[in-house]
Amino acid sequence: MALFDEWKKIAYNENQPSQALQAFWDDYFKKEKSVYEILLADPDKVVEGSVRELADRFGITVLEMTGFLDGINESLLTPNPVETIEEDSRVSLAFDKERLYKNMVDARADWLYELPQWDKIFSAEKKKELYREQKQSTTVVKPKKIGRNDPCPCGSGKKYKFCHGRKGAEPLPGYEQA
Repeated sequence: MALFDEWKKIAYNENQPSQALQAFWDDYFKKEKSVYEILLADPDKVVEGSVRELADRFGITVLEMTGFLDGINESLLTPNPVETIEEDSRVSLAFDKERLYKNMVDARADWLYELPQWDKIFSAEKKKELYREQKQSTTVVKPKKIGRNDPCPCGSGKKYKFCHGRKGAEPLPGYEQA
């Protein structure tokens, strides 16, 4: 069985009592935080090695390292083949700093994006900007709805139902049809 499958079997075990699963994740998040503290202390250093070597270097199990690799994978400059890795697979943790910060915000992992190591990487203004960009990228903006008897937004002076609201008429960009 591939490491990733073993990780998912343990980490997402729905048959396990919820308190035990919560305890598992609490423990994992502490370990994950310590790995990020090390990586962010020297963010330009490329950390590479086998999954086993990296697990030993960071003081975590091979399965926890697999979970970590799954979590950081979208932020890496070159993603690792997480689903097929084994203990002796060579992996790289070279990450894009901005993408990593935004992914931490997206995951609502405040214990990670509020790490003090980020203060040496980005200014307070830059962190606010990245936070705002990430939050806005996931915000769904509904188009303004036009009522049938409202004036048509195209500026014709007609009611919408007699202009762009009639059957077969060209829809207006940025507006939801009534």
